[in-house]
Amino acid sequence: MNGTEQIHHAAAFYQKVLAILEASDIDFMIGGSFAVFEYTGTFRQTKDMDIYCRPVDYPEILKLFAAHGYETQLTDVRWLAKVFDAEKHFIDIIFDTVNNICKVDDTWFANGRRASVCDMEVTLIGPEELLWGKMYVMNRERYDGADVNHLLLKQGRDLDWRRLSELMEPNWHLLLSNLLLFQFVYPSDYADIIPRPLFDRLIERAKEQYDLPRPVERICRGPLIDQTQYQVDIKEWDYKSYTIKTV
Repeated sequence: MNGTEQIHHAAAFYQKVLAILEASDIDFMIGGSFAVFEYTGTFRQTKDMDIYCRPVDYPEILKLFAAHGYETQLTDVRWLAKVFDAEKHFIDIIFDTVNNICKVDDTWFANGRRASVCDMEVTLIGPEELLWGKMYVMNRERYDGADVNHLLLKQGRDLDWRRLSELMEPNWHLLLSNLLLFQFVYPSDYADIIPRPLFDRLIERAKEQYDLPRPVERICRGPLIDQTQYQVDIKEWDYKSYTIKTV
């Protein structure tokens, strides 16, 4: 099968997947590259389709596709499952993130947006949830900074900044770091997109860190953004891994 045939076969598989899900009573949303394209217009060839659901629903989705003859896999019980076709095209069934911070819940569906994907009307995850997840993807093998910048550029004027701020509140440093990167990348646009009160508030919070007593325990938050490159901190340098419950 050549490259063009692979693309057509994958598209047919994704369309079949969406038809099966739409015919069921299971709530789902589309994320990943398909959502990024809808929100930014940036296209890249993708190896899969990301389907988001509540944690309680992924077993039903796996059983649904198994009943239709597809190979299914519970890849990581913390956040990820997969469905494969005969040509090994696949979809990711995502219900959390690997750091267990961005768990899918009812608010994701309330904030979803309708769009046409593979000629079908489906629900996309909201741009705020899409940004939330991508701001934690900073590992050596994959870094989603460009996606974050493009989403801010194309959606920032209409973004629910209050919701994004609330989602990022436990780790607000990451929000500030992404806003600073956006300011660097788009010096002619940031002032029209990034709310000045939010930016000023985050800068002041960062400055206040110098006035606080140092933490008693040596904590490394690195594993929240890269689960491999900061293992040396935990295993050899006597830092404690930082974990946090989702908001």
